[in-house]
Amino acid sequence: MKRPTAFLAALLISSAIAFGAPATNDLAGHWQGALEVGPVKLRLLFKISRAPGGVLTGKLDSLDQGARDIPVETISVRDNTVRMEVKTVQGVYNGSLDAAGKTMSGTWQQAAHSLPLTLERSPAAVPSQTLPASASTEAEPLAKRFVSFLADEDFQQAVACFDATMKAALPLDKLKETWANLLQKAGAFQKMGGTRANTFQQYRIVFVTCRFQKQPVTVKVVVDRAGQVAGLFFLPGDSTAYQPPGYVHPSSFEEKEVVVGEGQWQLPGTLTMPVGKGPFPAMVLVQGSGPLDRDESIGPNKPFRDLAGGLASRGLAVLRYEKRTKHYPDKCRAAFESFTADEETTTDALAAVSLLRHTPGVNANQVFVLGHSLGGMLAPRIAAGDANIAGLIIMAGAARPLEDLVLEQTLYQASLGGELSPDARKRVEEIKRQVAAVKSLPETTSSEGLLLGASKGYWLDLKNYNPAAAASTLRQPMLILQGERDCQVSLKADFAAWRQELAGRKNVTLKSYPTLNHLFMEVEGQSTGREYELAGHVSASVVNDIADWVF
Repeated sequence: MKRPTAFLAALLISSAIAFGAPATNDLAGHWQGALEVGPVKLRLLFKISRAPGGVLTGKLDSLDQGARDIPVETISVRDNTVRMEVKTVQGVYNGSLDAAGKTMSGTWQQAAHSLPLTLERSPAAVPSQTLPASASTEAEPLAKRFVSFLADEDFQQAVACFDATMKAALPLDKLKETWANLLQKAGAFQKMGGTRANTFQQYRIVFVTCRFQKQPVTVKVVVDRAGQVAGLFFLPGDSTAYQPPGYVHPSSFEEKEVVVGEGQWQLPGTLTMPVGKGPFPAMVLVQGSGPLDRDESIGPNKPFRDLAGGLASRGLAVLRYEKRTKHYPDKCRAAFESFTADEETTTDALAAVSLLRHTPGVNANQVFVLGHSLGGMLAPRIAAGDANIAGLIIMAGAARPLEDLVLEQTLYQASLGGELSPDARKRVEEIKRQVAAVKSLPETTSSEGLLLGASKGYWLDLKNYNPAAAASTLRQPMLILQGERDCQVSLKADFAAWRQELAGRKNVTLKSYPTLNHLFMEVEGQSTGREYELAGHVSASVVNDIADWVF
């Protein structure tokens, strides 16, 4: 399948980066577990084998999505800690293997999202089930009828097509909200095109191509043996090429490839320069958590590409670059015990600032740092390393300990489906246990292995770091922005902490946006993170506010 990322990329929780080391234990075999998002359970099957020479290789099946044989590019083991990378979906599993070698307990992290995941040895692959011929032939007409109900906004009829799990996960009001979010991003529904289908185990997967006013969208409808809709996904349509928002004017800037840093950690980057004589004020963009690319790609969204084009159109030079954990995953894993937030983020951001200062056409006295999510949280630490940084833009920056956010977001995701299942309660309790272990450091022993997907040293480095308090010691001006519908960083807790700590500072501006989510994109109703899989753009008001503040 070409797009196995549809639902996995909608998982939400922000978490720290995790690393492993060369394999020593034999994990060969099948490992099965389930991700729980509210009442929805997604079964995952890791199929691991040992190649000639002893190297572990693997493939991943998402059993309930009809996605199979997704390559697992890297499998590494160190003592009882296991790391598996699935780069196709930007996914990483970090777990701890029990003494019997039968269970792995850990977290699945995908881009900026994370959920608990326990894997157990399975004696064999999950047996396939034959799909009745009637279900196979009736699936495509059902899928087209279902999409017609959505297009007509007959949500009562659409929900009637769901199986019990889907009815619990997407009741009428949530389905209506999901469709409204799609229309907001893709424009008005215009027409339905053709279909294609394939069979996976007991499911018929139907892809319905649709034309919307702004872009094509493929509606993926999963039909079960009983002829009910067991899964629904909205995928980017026939073309996944980036479409710039209206505030980006390509004729007003030029882009060129650059190299950030020196030596073994050089990083490829893109410098977006306004057309003209200059010198121009400039800005470094610093990503959130996870192995993100220079565009901070999450699903089909590229918020940093939006910002670079939008700000360059307003006369700012913008530098964005690959994260070290994205470009050098193997070297980062090898150094995981000494790997901290400085290695993940701060050091490279300072190198990017230095590069801009020495770039012809850039005003060396006006180099700013913009950090989003984890990048925003660490922005005061970056500025503390260079007193000549002209100012900070902090977008959705956490002001509380990172482990508190992991727990809060775990509880939020679990709450979306109402009452927790016994397995979900167990996983929440495991996250609580690991959060408590992080807070007890350095008393926690190294036998804990990875905690919340990161090493003991990573958490010790952040233990006494208070972002808002650190910001209060800086002289630089700051612009602090927050989406009020952000479900990862809290308006009431984090944004309020920045406001309280920096109260009275005349060179600090704080602004929140009532309808924006964590990516600073418009969202209808409650944000759950599922909307990240719908293509959108950073709000024009955010781009304009940043440019106006700089100038």
